[in-house]
Amino acid sequence: MVVLATKLYVRGDARDRALDSLRSLVGNALGDLDVDYEVGVRHDDFPSVTIEGDDAVVARNVLREEWGEVTDDLQAGETYVGTFESWDDEGFVLDAGQDVRIPADELDLGPGSPAQVRERFGLVQHLPMKFVYGGDEPSRLADEERDRLYDWSRGNGRLNVNSATRAEVRATLNRAGHAQDIVTIERLGLLEQSVICTEDTDPPGLLASVGEYLPAELRCVVP
Repeated sequence: MVVLATKLYVRGDARDRALDSLRSLVGNALGDLDVDYEVGVRHDDFPSVTIEGDDAVVARNVLREEWGEVTDDLQAGETYVGTFESWDDEGFVLDAGQDVRIPADELDLGPGSPAQVRERFGLVQHLPMKFVYGGDEPSRLADEERDRLYDWSRGNGRLNVNSATRAEVRATLNRAGHAQDIVTIERLGLLEQSVICTEDTDPPGLLASVGEYLPAELRCVVP
């Protein structure tokens, strides 16, 4: 079994749609591998995929590579994925099956309080983020995670969204008449997406226009 490092926290019909989307994504990832699989959701909202078959080992590794894995045995110095759960003056808290605190001085994302860093980089709650587990020492954001966030601030503007699948975000943008204002929608997690704007699109303006259609948290990244 592989516990994927992304959360399924919506309820009702939205949960059913998200679970259907995840089953499809898992099926596409496993492709022609000789396996049978079943997707479930743990009590803490992390999805689990039970895999059997001749290619089970390969299939588990494919899912770990694509989504990251939640494990009970975190090893100091190793890189894992946790979901962005909360923030305060002391730093960030990621959920990796257990709370992992990233102290403010281990964020290394430029000046400002953790709340200001969150705002600047458009970090929505539940966003999957890579970190290096510290064990007895402080944990820190992984270098590749910092690089990803800095890349966001250098490229075209973005609108980050949670609580919606990629298909739902795309349908909302089309319905609001903004299909021509975006380059693509990057999947950050099952329910976390990043709308990459065209060079001429203003992310705050896009947020104001589509916000009423999305019952979600939206955060802008303005280069």
